[in-house]
Amino acid sequence: MSPRKPNMESSIYEGNDGWWHGRVTMGVKDDGSPDRRHRRARTEAEVKRKVRELEALRDKGRAPKAGHKPTVEQWMTTYLTDIASLKLKPRSLDDYWSKTRNDIIPGVGKHRLDKLQPEHLERMYRVMLDEGHAPSHVVKVHRILSRALKIAQRRRLISENVATLVDPPSVDETEANPFTQKEAKAFLEAAAKRPTFMRWIVGVGMGFRQGETLGLRWSYVDLDAELFHPQWQLQRLTWRHGCNDPHACGGRLHRFEPCPPDCTAHKGYKRGCPKPCPKTCTRHASVCPQRKGGGLVFTRPKTKKSRNAVPIPPVFVPFLHDHKAQQEEMRTAAGELWEEHDVVFSRPDGRPLDPRADYEEFKDLLAEAEIDDRRLYDGSRHTAGTILNELGVDMPTIMEILRHTQISQTRRYVKGRSHLSKDAMRRMGEFFVPAPSGPNETKTETGGTRTARSQRRRRIR
Repeated sequence: MSPRKPNMESSIYEGNDGWWHGRVTMGVKDDGSPDRRHRRARTEAEVKRKVRELEALRDKGRAPKAGHKPTVEQWMTTYLTDIASLKLKPRSLDDYWSKTRNDIIPGVGKHRLDKLQPEHLERMYRVMLDEGHAPSHVVKVHRILSRALKIAQRRRLISENVATLVDPPSVDETEANPFTQKEAKAFLEAAAKRPTFMRWIVGVGMGFRQGETLGLRWSYVDLDAELFHPQWQLQRLTWRHGCNDPHACGGRLHRFEPCPPDCTAHKGYKRGCPKPCPKTCTRHASVCPQRKGGGLVFTRPKTKKSRNAVPIPPVFVPFLHDHKAQQEEMRTAAGELWEEHDVVFSRPDGRPLDPRADYEEFKDLLAEAEIDDRRLYDGSRHTAGTILNELGVDMPTIMEILRHTQISQTRRYVKGRSHLSKDAMRRMGEFFVPAPSGPNETKTETGGTRTARSQRRRRIR
């Protein structure tokens, strides 16, 4: 009879089944029973290697917990519901859920968390690119999954975050395309014909984000001190089911079969036909009678810095007084139909402006002003930063106006202009080589002047 092994010492033996087996004591389980892990291999050397690896994880305190490991789908649901929801802003959480439902779960959701391999992620990313997703979209999916796996590793559900072993696609940074000063004036001239003129003055002239502009409330506007206090932003959030059976609730909208090749129903869709619903689809919460948390919602800006007060240009103040008076006239005309939301920019019935309609109006104004198509962010925030820089405002001040947390972020918002670069280099040249003072110069055989050459040398010295 072999002597008993000391506590925490592993045992290795050859079984009657022809395999070599290793038993490693890891500690105790949550219920107090011994936590013994099993490893097996065809050879003694191989099972010893596996046992040593498990012992090393145990000694470093990095061994995964005992028990059944969840699938990627189960862990992502737990992570988003119980962990990420406590920290993320509503819009960011919406984005996490969207990419989890549409990309992560269909791609790797059925894999057990501790069995997930780097090649599984690489295959998923390759399929996403083949389906037409932009590299930036794939990178966002990678970051969401990597963050979820990092938390799983901290909680010892897995021993390694395999996402750190995968390189996501390279992303070329989108170059900003702000308005020139001439284009900005042309855009605002076109906007002056519309009742939303002040909305575009604030967006283009002060660099407010769309959500911040549409979420401005009169309670946070101090016209006497000439200050905006952007404490809120308006965002459209995805509805969530409030019922007990989301799958059955959205039943009439489920579509499990892909569209035919000659589909015309989704011809105008940017990404073509939508993907079929998964068999256990729990989407379509917009039709849920107990839906919650969606629609147009006032939320706090992402960072504390974003809520800093912004000075209003004095010349804008009279326009704001006129705008407020016009809004009072709309309130009187609407009567009982008026819905009070205290927003600075409202519809005729008092409701906030719809971000989708606002975006479409921006595109219409580009066409009216005969300006090339560009992003709304370029036409507002990037434009304000760039024009401030062209007017000679220093970077730290621009950073305060745009409410960035780092000046490196501000530099990405400011685009250089070729004509300004040319003028700057002209002045640089004149600093080293001042212009000649007189025309009394003697021509040489090469067509130059002896005096000019000697003067240039002296000036450079």
